[in-house]
Amino acid sequence: MAAAGGSVLKPVAEALGASEPALKLILSILLGYPLALFQRYFLFKKEPSHIHLFNTVTGLGIAYFNFGYQLYHSLLCVVLNFLILRLMGRTITAVSTSFCFQMGYLLCGYYYTATENYDIKWTMPQCVLTLKLIGLTFDYYDGGKEKESVTEEQKRFAVPGVPSLMEVCGFSYYYGGFLVGPQFSMCSYLKLVRGEMTDVPGQRPNSIRPAMNRLCLGLFFLVIYTVFGPHLPDSYFLTDEYANQPFWYRCAYIPIWGKVMLYKYVSCWLVTEGVCILSGLGYNGKDDTGRVQWDACANMKVWQFETTPLFTGTIASFNINTNAWVARYVFKRLRFLGNKAVSQAAALFFLAIWHGLHSGYFICFSLEFLIVTAERQAADLVRESPLLSHICSIPLLRPIIYVLQQCIHWLFMGYPLVPFCLFTWDKWLKVYLSVYFIGHLFFLLLLFALPYLRRVLVPRKDKQKSQ
Repeated sequence: MAAAGGSVLKPVAEALGASEPALKLILSILLGYPLALFQRYFLFKKEPSHIHLFNTVTGLGIAYFNFGYQLYHSLLCVVLNFLILRLMGRTITAVSTSFCFQMGYLLCGYYYTATENYDIKWTMPQCVLTLKLIGLTFDYYDGGKEKESVTEEQKRFAVPGVPSLMEVCGFSYYYGGFLVGPQFSMCSYLKLVRGEMTDVPGQRPNSIRPAMNRLCLGLFFLVIYTVFGPHLPDSYFLTDEYANQPFWYRCAYIPIWGKVMLYKYVSCWLVTEGVCILSGLGYNGKDDTGRVQWDACANMKVWQFETTPLFTGTIASFNINTNAWVARYVFKRLRFLGNKAVSQAAALFFLAIWHGLHSGYFICFSLEFLIVTAERQAADLVRESPLLSHICSIPLLRPIIYVLQQCIHWLFMGYPLVPFCLFTWDKWLKVYLSVYFIGHLFFLLLLFALPYLRRVLVPRKDKQKSQ
């Protein structure tokens, strides 16, 4: 069934040159601001059940506005996960059941709804909800462990009590994170409900100004994407015009396209972060200087994203909360394997399949593994080699090295995004053939060359220390 409001918004979307689902998504995200203001001024320190009900009803309303009666998918998963917590308790069986059911339901949704294009449908918020509910089950399980058997991080997120149905629903449908994230814990949500997420104990948080800053920054990136995005479509990769361009042009198009394409995610995350800050959920205590921090729900480190010359720097500044979730509940939980590389590969595989079943996702994250591995080994070589360390420390050469790093960084940062956005093997393979698999060749040759460079450039005693 079509989502509510479609007949009214369709001509508006066409006039703006956007799709109707995209317009609904933006309006729903922006709706979070008046909802957060209402919660600030009418529900702060009020009865928790009223706040849970408010979050549940508004979240379900947003779901219905965007996806119509298909909201039953999320409702079913929320109720069943609550039953898993209640009936199975704090057991590894509950964790396994929740993980398998939520991921299985999401993957079935991908299988039956996937097309060859990116569509805004019920599986979009479902992938966010999947991580929320799995994380809740892990935290509930950790809350029943002996204190000596859990890490400090697990203690911070552990759920000591038994969540009620209203708490689980309010946590799941909170208007500031239902559609596109960010991820946050049940502990943080309950602190928000109790009025503890504030820089002034007992009073409303002074969060309006930082919230507006994120909103303005998000709208700025949205304008950039709206202006330049139509001139850099994904479909251009598959045209004869692109194939007939010079090799340098085909390579140069990839990083420019990739940079602008990412701004659609950046803009949504910044705007939703502003909603979380406004409601108080973004409160993250104070730093060592006593300055209030509002980055608990930050999914972007904008300055780092724009200035870092490193692949690892971009990854660390992009989709922060999702990456932190995978590190906390997948990567670190695989510590028993005793192999960091295997745990990292498993975490990236989870990220790939969580995004969808298209081959492009698996190619993208396998390339991320390859690129990060090569970059770390190259950084180790520079650090351990006296000659390379000296060259990099020369003030006159630093700007040149930085520009060179940025060129390599963005050329090959856009490269893995090609399969991520084109999805199917016939599309991304056509693009990679047109650029002669330049990214694959560059990093594979780098990985093969690094051991030989290490023998030449690293003194023998330093090699033994590193081993």
